[in-house]
Amino acid sequence: MSPLDAFWHIANLFAPAWGLAALLAVAIKAVWRREAKPLGWRRLWLWGAAGGTAATLMALVLLGRDGRMAGYALLVLGVALPQWAQLSFRR
Repeated sequence: MSPLDAFWHIANLFAPAWGLAALLAVAIKAVWRREAKPLGWRRLWLWGAAGGTAATLMALVLLGRDGRMAGYALLVLGVALPQWAQLSFRR
């Protein structure tokens, strides 16, 4: 496997987490406009992407491979919990 192939392999592993984090950040800013006004798009996305990345890695360790439904459920929780916490516990 070439370095470019390895890069794309890793990028595609984390693409669902990063994409879901971006979609949820857009949904938060659209649905909860007033509550989410002090939160930036980038901050929401970064926290969601970090949680999704951690959830993907945890699913790999716990389940042994990518693509299981339990792994995707963990991914949704990993993306949603940090964004929910920012919206609920903002200063």
